[in-house]
Amino acid sequence: MAEGDILRFDEKAARHVEALYLTPDIVAQRSRVLDALRLRAGERVVDLGCGPGLLVLDMHAQVGDGGAIEGIDLSPDMIALAQRRCAGRANIGLRVGDVGTLPYDDAEFDVAVCTQVYEYVPDVERALRELHRVVRPGGRVAVVDTDWESCVWHSSDAERMRRVIEAWNTHCPHPHLPRLLGGLLREAGFDEVRCEAIPLINIAHEPQTYSYGVIPLLARYAARPLGEDAARAWAEDLRTLGARGEYFFSINRFLFCAGRS
Repeated sequence: MAEGDILRFDEKAARHVEALYLTPDIVAQRSRVLDALRLRAGERVVDLGCGPGLLVLDMHAQVGDGGAIEGIDLSPDMIALAQRRCAGRANIGLRVGDVGTLPYDDAEFDVAVCTQVYEYVPDVERALRELHRVVRPGGRVAVVDTDWESCVWHSSDAERMRRVIEAWNTHCPHPHLPRLLGGLLREAGFDEVRCEAIPLINIAHEPQTYSYGVIPLLARYAARPLGEDAARAWAEDLRTLGARGEYFFSINRFLFCAGRS
């Protein structure tokens, strides 16, 4: 990823993110995104920030052999995972690249999708102009990002919980991007902008949940301002609440859809 406190994906981190993307929470999110895209056989689609290629493979099943899917990601390790997952499909192209400077021709795609990426991009306006450039007139886009202020996470120490989220907010330049994204899409030239929330809700502290998987990531960031002992205590408190049947986590991801006239 980019410089500063933005998450970096080496092979170990890429595998961890892949495991998160395979949880039922994120599988259901992908299904919502696919429904919103309304893909048709033969369409050309680009996935910006394709990660380990799970959505790429789902979209390939819908556009068929007559269509084409391109995927780009800043992490070589993510692209390696995607290439292994999508091997043998001639109409899928995957490469390392930056969503702020897309290696595609003007109006090359019918559809573009970008999931959990723009909040990590320092110059979002430039990236959205690039998105607009590569989508043909009459094409459509779907963008998903999270506002971490929507997070409700039960903790025995509310003040410590607040400080953990504040520390986590340093992991990307725009932890509250969705509240601005509709206007930014319009400024980039898109129209018919609409938005819906995709809530992720966990009421158990279990490995096959999104919140369980992100606890180590948040603890890593919390250890900087709070100290390692406090970060461990936070994570242990969540485990204890789970054992008592008192665990609760929710957060909203926001799916924006728009058209290009």
